[in-house]
Amino acid sequence: MNFSETPIVRRKSRQIMVGNVPVGGDAPISVQSMTNTLTSDVEATVAQIKRIQQAGADIVRVSVPSIEEADAFGEIRKRVSIPLVADIHFDHKIALRVADLGVDCLRINPGNIGREDRLREVIAKAKDLNIPIRIGVNAGSLGKDLLRKYAEPTAEAMVESAMRNVDLLDKYDFQNFKVSVKASDIFMAQAAYRDLATRIEQPLHLGITEAGGLRAGTVKSAIGLGALLLDGIGDTIRISLAAEPEEEVKVAWSMLRSLRLRSKGINFIACPSCSRQNFDVISTVNELENRLEDITVPMDVSIIGCIVNGPGEAKASDFGLTGGTPAHLVYLDGVPDHKISQDNLVDQLEAEIRAKAAAKEAQLALDASRIIARG
Repeated sequence: MNFSETPIVRRKSRQIMVGNVPVGGDAPISVQSMTNTLTSDVEATVAQIKRIQQAGADIVRVSVPSIEEADAFGEIRKRVSIPLVADIHFDHKIALRVADLGVDCLRINPGNIGREDRLREVIAKAKDLNIPIRIGVNAGSLGKDLLRKYAEPTAEAMVESAMRNVDLLDKYDFQNFKVSVKASDIFMAQAAYRDLATRIEQPLHLGITEAGGLRAGTVKSAIGLGALLLDGIGDTIRISLAAEPEEEVKVAWSMLRSLRLRSKGINFIACPSCSRQNFDVISTVNELENRLEDITVPMDVSIIGCIVNGPGEAKASDFGLTGGTPAHLVYLDGVPDHKISQDNLVDQLEAEIRAKAAAKEAQLALDASRIIARG
């Protein structure tokens, strides 16, 4: 499968830079997550950021609720390489402080800053240091006047809230921003994003907020965000789960791989198993997923328990296994190659998949060097 080809036509948006990561325009959809450690605990926060980055995140958001934690943020910024977004509410002094300490993006709603002179100060600092702002609207924290007007959180209320903040930035000719309009209700979120996508040219940060635990939240996010991504809406995403941040990143990558919007790591194709299986498919795949998380080269790996669907899936995979008796058949690049026994099956498969990944990575590097050499 060629992951560079997708039937999705993406919405054209203005590109901004969050650190060294382009967001919007023709840039790949970036993956974000957020720390859940105390920002004041520098060691724990740095360790978690590194785990999030290792899982495949492009950008990490860190909550900064006080000036003291702004100073801790500055120390964290020195010790990690990934772009950091500071999540700030109300206090413009915190925004100014983290700006001076090297923040890559400010998540602060202009309407919440208060007096106009404070807003001007933040915008001037952001302009001077080329720091983008993220306007973040949540259905659960709409202003009282909007709740009076609409009686309850609605997509229309979220878009009106977002546009109020956009207008404040427009007033001072500040266009270096992105916007999110998140709700825990997928239909409300989808309606808000679709409306907002027609009103502004800036990048959209997608999310279903407070989606739930790992299983339910993954399903909810896949339905809510998958539909928007299929429509070409969205430039950066965060999967909000009541789970470790690394799990959010893994789910985001699975979603983007499924839509052929980005490729990284192994795309496992596996049967749900039945009485025809010639090995324990479920335990084999689960173990392989855990062992091979470090592989970053894009690969399709099919693990099928019998000969009914195994050969067909294997012929479209980089590495395929079809269960058989007394031995199982391995396919390389869609071609039957050799048989392996049941003994130490997972160990054998891990070794062979790693070898295939290394060979593919070397070939991709060679192809890239040839393209560069041709000018």
